[in-house]
Amino acid sequence: MTDMRKCIGSAKFGIEAHEAPPEDFPVQPSRKDGLGTMCRTHWREYVRALGRARSAAKAQAGAEPTVQSEAAARVATKRAARVAAVKPRKPEPIRTRPARTRKSQFALPDPTPAHDALAPEANVAEASSE
Repeated sequence: MTDMRKCIGSAKFGIEAHEAPPEDFPVQPSRKDGLGTMCRTHWREYVRALGRARSAAKAQAGAEPTVQSEAAARVATKRAARVAAVKPRKPEPIRTRPARTRKSQFALPDPTPAHDALAPEANVAEASSE
């Protein structure tokens, strides 16, 4: 007798698990053994059921698919409760800069005797004395 592999089936869509020969399984390079977990016929049936459930959900305006296991329903309700429990964040306040002033509003410093000491003639005299 040939070596048999287990097709896992799908409880969500009513596909029974069974034993099948390895040549009935599609190639799955990312898995260790290189074969998928469902036989080809059940994989096609599973994908069709997913598409029908997605279409039904779109028709119900975003409602959950009608074909659903109890475990999937529990996960969905827990996820909804977790999302509802999250407090919304307050938006960060808009940071505005003060309005720019006109250049003519700035007062220029008045020339004082201290500024005259820094005239170029005074700097030359200091440099020559050093």
